[in-house]
Amino acid sequence: MNTPGIGHTDIGHSKDFTSVSQSGDSLWQEGVDGVVKVLTLKDRKAEFVVFKKKTIVNIRSAMGYPAMYEFKDDVFEGPARYVLMDLDGTSVHSESFWVWIIERTTAQLLKDPAFTLETDDMPYVSGHSVSEHLKYCIDKYCPSKTVEEARSCYFQITQREMNEILQGRGRSDAFVPASGLREFLMTLKAHRIKIGLVTSGLYEKAWPEIVSAFKTMKMGDPVDFYDAIITAGFSVKKGQAGTLGELSPKPHPWLYAEAARVGLGVEPEQRHKVIGLEDSSAGVLSIRLAGFSAVGIEGGNIRQSGAIPLLRSYETNLMDTLPVILGGSAPQ
Repeated sequence: MNTPGIGHTDIGHSKDFTSVSQSGDSLWQEGVDGVVKVLTLKDRKAEFVVFKKKTIVNIRSAMGYPAMYEFKDDVFEGPARYVLMDLDGTSVHSESFWVWIIERTTAQLLKDPAFTLETDDMPYVSGHSVSEHLKYCIDKYCPSKTVEEARSCYFQITQREMNEILQGRGRSDAFVPASGLREFLMTLKAHRIKIGLVTSGLYEKAWPEIVSAFKTMKMGDPVDFYDAIITAGFSVKKGQAGTLGELSPKPHPWLYAEAARVGLGVEPEQRHKVIGLEDSSAGVLSIRLAGFSAVGIEGGNIRQSGAIPLLRSYETNLMDTLPVILGGSAPQ
């Protein structure tokens, strides 16, 4: 059977999907109320509730706020007029730095300087929001702690490390432009393609990355280059204004939807001219749930999370995505 939104006739037998009898919250059960089957990816962060003519994606939440969205068909037709790009891992190689910050936060909560994350933790400490990452580590390693304690610790460490980097004393490998980023961006500009930069990172951690990368590439002010830049906003701190960025970022569609509709002025009927680039499964889901086609970049957790079947193509680097963006190949 063809799976609405995904299109693969053999999706139920894909090694990337697992068939379950019901959703984790028990709202949907196979064979009940028109549900044909319930599928989940390897990382179990999202459940696909398949009906005869539509698929609903149930986004689970470690913070207690799940949500459901219709999973729309991939309708991309090249060449693209708009490209939406992820920051961490796709545009700038910084994921290992932020995972290290999560690791150091957990170590401090445990009062164990020697603590290290395990390989199996990787899909759960990258690509989602800071609070989701911290909640995962708390549940596994220090259940007596709270997310609020962890967030306070996380931002103290982040502020210290970012200051060290700005003073030239921090990790020199923290923010490195992805291979071919400058050439890729200039190619898009040459084809008059509008570019939106989208990140689940809060402004205070994302902006130094963007500026650092542009300085390295000698490309001036990123504000003058990108047509839209969307972050998850500002962290909520005592006595200061914050945003809802911790509950609404990837894999929810809102950051990519905001970048396209508000930032780039894309009307819903133009979504066939939009394509997004991501290296994380959360980002891939975010792009697809916003109604756009997604291309995956190696190096993140797409493969180990099982999200490859949701992609139009899966490429080694940015330059390899250009044939799809400029020409529009058929879905896999």
